[in-house]
Amino acid sequence: MAPLATLKRVYAEPSPDDGTRVLVDRLWPRGLGRERAAVDAWLRDVAPSTDLRRWYGHRPELAREFRMRYLEELATVAATADALRALRELADAGPVTLLTATAVIDGSHLPVLRDVIAGAAPG
Repeated sequence: MAPLATLKRVYAEPSPDDGTRVLVDRLWPRGLGRERAAVDAWLRDVAPSTDLRRWYGHRPELAREFRMRYLEELATVAATADALRALRELADAGPVTLLTATAVIDGSHLPVLRDVIAGAAPG
């Protein structure tokens, strides 16, 4: 079982404790240069599909259904499964920080991803 990943906004200052910094959004963060982002890897295919992201819209009442649909994507979409495998390999190699541009991390896909790579959720 991989250790828990740290979750952060990509706009936050990098920290020496971050380990490998992995952006897990489909789109590059608006207004952020690559150097300032200090991203080691960009695994866009592990992010929720555009359709799922738009459907969810970070509405709290849809969080449980979003989690189920996202877990299904992680388990069944080939490109997503490949990206998830790469993410697990990074997590197995050392500390990982999952990065997103989303303002509210707790309502995003990051907690689901953290659970999956830690072995606490299917996927």
